[in-house]
Amino acid sequence: MDYSGFSLSWMFFGSLASLFQYDSNWNIILIVIGLCSILSFTIFIERIIHLRKSETDTNLFILSLRRPIKEGHIVEALQLCEQTGGTISNIIKAGLLRHNRGKEQIENAMEISGLVEIAHLEKNAKILSIIAHIAPLIGLLGTVLGFIQAFSEMRTSGLVDISATRIGEAMEYALVTTAAGLVVAIPSVIGYNYIVSRVEGFVLEIQTASQEIVDLLINKDDDLYRM
Repeated sequence: MDYSGFSLSWMFFGSLASLFQYDSNWNIILIVIGLCSILSFTIFIERIIHLRKSETDTNLFILSLRRPIKEGHIVEALQLCEQTGGTISNIIKAGLLRHNRGKEQIENAMEISGLVEIAHLEKNAKILSIIAHIAPLIGLLGTVLGFIQAFSEMRTSGLVDISATRIGEAMEYALVTTAAGLVVAIPSVIGYNYIVSRVEGFVLEIQTASQEIVDLLINKDDDLYRM
């Protein structure tokens, strides 16, 4: 039986494992997982700060816009949007700028602005999902390479000379990389789902506020006529 192919495969994987060996001063697997952790944490904090800056007391903001819109003071309403800032005010501003157009054009303008604002809210959040998926795989790679090194120690050492310490170190490294990958992945999943839930809350507010502003703009002429 020809074992040459098996020997070549073992040499290849053995060489690959040596690049990530557990006793290296700069362990590549753990460094990559550490970088993923830093990136995940940075993105999560940046998104939280951005979401808080985008928040607006929607009910209070709509109430402050009712009077100027009903009285036809669109410039005053636009100034309120500029002063308030945030996602909702930017979308409403897009509708106010087309106050003299038809209902469909106003809705289209606010819808396009809403899509842009939602994209800003979701920016970089997908990276958290990617990290949550690849971090355990990177840890699993370290585990497989650790087992390869452990079996390599067994193969190259005789039963008498086999070092339980070195095999134990290889096995420990194998399990540590898996644990490290999971430690990064679990918070990343939680962070991603939290951001997604916050964005979904924004979407609901956007839909409610947009419809109310459209109704105010369409009916403002009737209100003025009755006055």
